[in-house]
Amino acid sequence: MALTKEDVLIKAKEADVKFVRLQFTDIFGVLKNVAITVEQLEKALDGEMMFDGSSIEGFVRIEESDMYLIPDPNTFAVFPWRPREGSVARLICDVYNHDGTPFEGCPRNTLKRALAEAAEMGFSLNVGPEAEFFLFHTDTEGKPTTVTHDKAGYFDLTPVDLGENARRDMVLTLEELGFEIEASHHEVAPGQHEIDFKYDEALDIADKIMTFKYVVRTIAQRHGLHATFMPKPVFGIAGSGMHMNQSLFQGDKNAFFDPSTPDQLSEVSKYYIGGLMKHARAMTAITNPTVNSYKRLVPGYEAPVYIAWSARNRSPLIRIPAKRGSSTRIELRNPDPSCNPYLAIAVALKAGLDGIKNKIQPPPPTDKNIYEMTAEERMAEEIGNLPSDLYEAVQELSKDEVIKSALGNHTYNRFLEAKMIEWDRYRIRVHPWELDEYLAVY
Repeated sequence: MALTKEDVLIKAKEADVKFVRLQFTDIFGVLKNVAITVEQLEKALDGEMMFDGSSIEGFVRIEESDMYLIPDPNTFAVFPWRPREGSVARLICDVYNHDGTPFEGCPRNTLKRALAEAAEMGFSLNVGPEAEFFLFHTDTEGKPTTVTHDKAGYFDLTPVDLGENARRDMVLTLEELGFEIEASHHEVAPGQHEIDFKYDEALDIADKIMTFKYVVRTIAQRHGLHATFMPKPVFGIAGSGMHMNQSLFQGDKNAFFDPSTPDQLSEVSKYYIGGLMKHARAMTAITNPTVNSYKRLVPGYEAPVYIAWSARNRSPLIRIPAKRGSSTRIELRNPDPSCNPYLAIAVALKAGLDGIKNKIQPPPPTDKNIYEMTAEERMAEEIGNLPSDLYEAVQELSKDEVIKSALGNHTYNRFLEAKMIEWDRYRIRVHPWELDEYLAVY
């Protein structure tokens, strides 16, 4: 049930809230917040809180800096780790222009636009994320290292896994914040963990991903650890992904399920897959937005590299989990947790809707292990590759009008500009590998 302004004011009083953080997300997926006292809460809920948008990277220029934060009452939550007396709450906000129109560069507004397009076609989108992260020790100055003491593997338990206590506290905190946790376990690599929460409506899930990352980092810090969502912090072991399970619904009916077909997948689901595959290379700039993202997308570590789909194996970009009926879903496996969840969900949805509108048939499923196929075999089956680096991904994005339209001009232009600067900074830097490889030889 949707909360009203009055509900929020009552809840804040009952919880003895003294400070409220008005949270919003910038284009690059970084959580920002403006702290107010509870006395200003009513003013904020009335949409009267102004902030300087020019101080946020990728938002606006100084001459157009006055912007408004419009809180979503449904996102009101009290932080469980703060003192119960004089507690701290948060509200997630949309960013609006000074003239009262939604700001095009607000990622939450971007996702709302894509969801409105789906609604016009009679669909709603559910998403279930699987976000992985590493827990590392900090040094004597409190700076993060890449040192982990555990030697645990997939699903391992204590005494080996030193992150177990931290992960348990994360789960309990998330549950206090209203998350329904479905699974929590150690992942393949040392120090790597995964906490899965129940799928829900897309906007709610994007909000939850931002909250999840904030909670994980905060609780890790309280355990003397550093949590990172960097996709590939350590060479030679698996990186961190954020698989995105997606399903379209028409009312209460899962639009991807059709019991009359041999694989029980509907035409709509096939077209959605076709759209994802057609736009996969351009989407990668958004779902894998850092230089480091492409160190994860390499063969040999279970991360997808090839543009294919299958209901049987885990090597392609898109996997169809076995469950059917209302649980029928498409798992997009390339996103990583450094992405902006609002933008990543928006571009995936836009690609899928393009597939439905234009009846884009995917190629036949690939049920072989693609990693073991030769380049010639992949070519014969028309299996393409994801971009191999951020530069290639950004070039693909610049050519894809569907994905660009999902982002809108403001976000696309600011994102492109920032990512080319990031790529250049990486490209011209001399890295330790080069010194190890060449300094003594030449």
